[in-house]
Amino acid sequence: MNQIPPSHEIGNGDPSAALLHTQEPHTAATATEGDIKPSRPVANASAVQLLFLQVKAFLEATEDVDVDPETIQELLELLHNKQLEPSTASMLEDASHENSEDDEDYDPERPDHELDISALFTQKNDDTWSKAEVKSMMHDLKEKGSDYFVRHYVVLLGIPVPKLLIAFGINLCQDLRELSGPTMRYFLRVAMFRELRLRERLSQYSTIDHAVDLIRKSQRIIILTGAGISVSCGIPDFRSRNGLYASLGDYDLDDPQQMFDISYFKENPSVFYSFASQIYPSNFVPSPCHRFIKLVETKDKLLRNYTQNIDTLETAAGVERVIQCHGSFATASCLLCRRRVLGKEIETEIMSRKVPLCPVCNTSTAAPKKSTKSKKKARGEWDSAEEDESDAPTYPPGIMKASQKLSDEFDRSLEADRSKADLLLVIGTSLKVAPVADLLSHLPHSIPQILINKTPIRHINPDIVLLGNADDIVIHLCERLGWELPPPAPIETTPVSSSGARLQPARINAKKRVSSEIIDYEPPRQVGDSHVWLFPGAEGGKWLSDLEREVERRAREIEAAGGERTGTSTPQTRGSSPTSGGLSREVKKARIT
Repeated sequence: MNQIPPSHEIGNGDPSAALLHTQEPHTAATATEGDIKPSRPVANASAVQLLFLQVKAFLEATEDVDVDPETIQELLELLHNKQLEPSTASMLEDASHENSEDDEDYDPERPDHELDISALFTQKNDDTWSKAEVKSMMHDLKEKGSDYFVRHYVVLLGIPVPKLLIAFGINLCQDLRELSGPTMRYFLRVAMFRELRLRERLSQYSTIDHAVDLIRKSQRIIILTGAGISVSCGIPDFRSRNGLYASLGDYDLDDPQQMFDISYFKENPSVFYSFASQIYPSNFVPSPCHRFIKLVETKDKLLRNYTQNIDTLETAAGVERVIQCHGSFATASCLLCRRRVLGKEIETEIMSRKVPLCPVCNTSTAAPKKSTKSKKKARGEWDSAEEDESDAPTYPPGIMKASQKLSDEFDRSLEADRSKADLLLVIGTSLKVAPVADLLSHLPHSIPQILINKTPIRHINPDIVLLGNADDIVIHLCERLGWELPPPAPIETTPVSSSGARLQPARINAKKRVSSEIIDYEPPRQVGDSHVWLFPGAEGGKWLSDLEREVERRAREIEAAGGERTGTSTPQTRGSSPTSGGLSREVKKARIT
């Protein structure tokens, strides 16, 4: 995705581009009341200061946007050639902070996880692009995607990247305009990534009635799911206070995600299999959320379920149109001979916390070798009393794909689905794992979005937000739709995907769910006249408090003016959408939700 043509197809711009200044940041095309301006304006920065701040901003953006090592090297060499040593850079940065504190828009409590790229923007006015042209260009990007944008504006129309960046509100300093084609392409990717994250909420949707009507009328629904739909099954999530990552402290890992890294697995597979039984799918029954997805599919409304989960409970519920983005226990493959088996063939070893060995590579006459890699003990990653089997050919389950590039099936499906989808449901995920977390950005922004989650997601701007226990919410929606959830009985299916996406795990005990599925729930509460609704279990925190205060403030202003409310839309706040001055670092690469 997001491929940009080779450098010979993109020029660095004509001489006149060096003299260009931008209009106010592109928010003229996308901003709504309540947008936050860049927190660190650099209008008074010197040329050297501006160069440093812009390079710093682009380097920080590498956390979210793919970049070649050569591009990073070129940027660092530029700083070195300008004799911007670390001490000088530090002074420049401190100076920029001091200047910004005098600005009325400076926010000293800006969350550390928000990526500040405000140094890329300028408030200088310029007639390079009219507001209508900028609006048209941003519409093309958000509705037709970044691939189309590059093909049309860069390849077909031949617009130099520096000039094109001005439409995004980015005014490159002179030194950056003279860098190589690959680096210019990276700058454009940063600009497009940021713009795609700035989705405007569709204000015509705000109520549960709207949500029900959208689900009823839509015929090609994408459902994006995460760990939140499996928590009620007894499967621990990953990032909560009592989640799986928190429990991995006993293993003295540098990063809990090492547990799911294929390189670490090859070095020490016994660590992974010491806890795999806790999340193995044979222990669990699909939740109402899983069965809701199956019900949507049964009604021929499901375009695709993109799941970040590894428990295969979607397939246990009978869902067929599912992409298991981070792998699963459905299959396992030998590290040496690549022999592929169904996950249930190694279930005994998994439940016994033993490392499953390949029967082909490990014959009775060839005992597993003892590891000679002393660095494992030195690092204290695992201190097993059993023989170290790290050099023996083992079966890593499909889950190990999580730290590697997602399958081609994911890319192909997303490319095919973006032009077909008519509704997006996001259920039970914090959207912190790239590239799945960026799926919302790659879909046309005109597609309605509904979030069903226990907590808000600060870096997206869905049209309807339903906060609370996901099971309670989908049961409520089914009641409003007049739908009946299917029983929680697993259905055996035939393997149909080479990636294992539709393979059925071992048959589970289809015991009945608790009676909470049929009791009356506390009715949901709307936050003022906003698009946010609270169900039991909602955890809104400061985001919700800020929204409630804003809604109350607006209500008082309307009452004082003697006016009437004119709709149900609410202004964007930092909690409900990305700011116009920075990228969020909510998305991290190579992680599992």
